[in-house]
Formats: sequence, C-alpha cells, structure tokens
Amino acid sequence: MQSHFSSSRKKETSSYLKHRYWLLLILALLLPLFGCGQEQISEGQSNTSSSQTQTIENKGSDTLVNIALAWAEAYMKENPDMRISVTGGGSGTGIAALINGTVNIANASRAMKAEEIEAAEDNGITPVQFVVARDAIAIVVHPSNPVDELTLEQISDIYTLKITNWSQVGGEDRPIVPLSRQSNSGTYIYFLKNVVRLGDKESDLLFSPNTLLMPSSEGISAEIRQNPNAIGYDGLGYVTEDQKVIAVAVDSEGDYVLPSSETVNASSYPIARPLYMYTAGEPTGLIKTYLDWILDEGQAEVSRLGFVPLK
Repeated sequence: MQSHFSSSRKKETSSYLKHRYWLLLILALLLPLFGCGQEQISEGQSNTSSSQTQTIENKGSDTLVNIALAWAEAYMKENPDMRISVTGGGSGTGIAALINGTVNIANASRAMKAEEIEAAEDNGITPVQFVVARDAIAIVVHPSNPVDELTLEQISDIYTLKITNWSQVGGEDRPIVPLSRQSNSGTYIYFLKNVVRLGDKESDLLFSPNTLLMPSSEGISAEIRQNPNAIGYDGLGYVTEDQKVIAVAVDSEGDYVLPSSETVNASSYPIARPLYMYTAGEPTGLIKTYLDWILDEGQAEVSRLGFVPLK
C-alpha cells in the first residue's frame, strides 16, 4: 500500500515538474517579445515628440540679446511647436559658433570680418548677412554730471588719455573714469573703429589702459549709476532713466544731437549702426520663415525695446 502511494506520488511530481518546465520555457520565449514591443512603442513616442518640437539655435551679440529673446518669445507664442534657444556672449562668440556649425543664427552688432568669412568658407559655410534692426550708441554719464555735450574728437580723446579731467570739457574738477565693453563685443569693435579712431582706417589708436572693461551692458549701467566720474557707451535700448545721455556732434561746428529713432533714421546722430543676423548659407524652411517674420511683424518688438526698427 505504501509502495503504491509512493509510486503514485512520484508520477504526480513528475507531471507537475514537466508542466512547470514548459510554462517557464514559454514565459522565457515571450518576455523578450514583450520587451521589444515596449521599446518600439517608447521609440515611436519619442520620435513623435521630437517631430512635433522644432528647434532653432540663436547666439551672439549682447546688444541684440534682449531683442532676440523678445522675438523668440513672441514667435513661440504664435507657433507653439517651435523652440528658439537664445544666448548672448558677444558678437564674436556668436560668429565663432556659426563658423563651427553649432548655431542656426548668429547675432552680431558688427559686420563679420574678412578672416571670419574665410574661416567659415574653409568649413564649407557661406555666411549670409541680414540687417534686422538699427541701433544708436548712446554716450552716458551720471545724472549729477553737468556736461551735456561732447564732440566725437573729445570722446576719442577721453578714451585715449588726452583728456583726463571733466574740467577739460566744461565739467567739474574730477578725474574721468572711462568704461567700455570687452573686446569680444561687437559694440567694442564698432566704438573703437568709429569713435576712438574716428573712422580713420589708418589709425592705430587703442583704448587707454585705465579704461574699465565691463562684461555686459548691464555692467556699464550699474557702474554709471554709482560712479559720478564715469563715462560709458551703450546701445540705446539699454539706457535707463537714471543715466544722463550726452548730445554728440561730429565736430565743434556741428549740431549736438541726442540719440533716438528719429535722429538715427534721419542720419543726424553720428554714432549709429545696423544690427545683424547671420545664417550658414541662404536660409530655408523654418529659419527662413522665422527671419521673414523678424523683418516684418517682429519689428514691433524693436520699437518696444527702444531700438530703431527698419521701417
């Protein structure tokens, strides 16, 4: 009896083990299939998501960065499927990124140099220039400074140490503290060529060693607010109410003019310039559509931020 029970028990155990073996084998075969299915769905979702969001990388001029951010914000509001990334760092930084092929659009407050264009072409990139706005470079001082007017030559003399005291230009007996942007700034390059060197291509004049170099427009504004001896220059859109703007004349015989949209468009303010965007080759698709919008509807943002629109 006991033997019969043991034999029966063995048969049941053997049958159970066989069923368990086959069940485990089937599960082992099915699990990879379930895993692949999940992976394919995940990839499909990712592809759908990436196809819905389209990105434009935009980098460069600190003068342009506030306008570029306003453009990006307004455009993305109208086009929710777009993502426009905007960073500053200076015109040189944006142009270098364009040359290296790491941005779609480079912002610049100066024209590209011949050697920069050549470097881009060596990388198979043909830069295409677009004027997207205009700007006046304002000469700013502390509100307590009694000086109201300066000629271009006087400004040049201040930045090259020929004039070192405010009393030499009709002010108080105080030392002048000149402020400038850093050398990677397009505004720095423009000011050096057109104000310090007075547009003379043969000139080798440089900013004096005692010029304080500021990393940003905000840095110049902050120093002007706290230093009654300082003089600086900045894009018109960055001038605040707690700074005094100096009227500028080409020479002592000319009219002293304050910067504004009207005086820039009338070509009467002597320190004005175009602002640029550069693309790698003729823009197409999303980039062309975006640039077309900037040159048309986007000009409203230029006025709002205190710069000079093209129209």
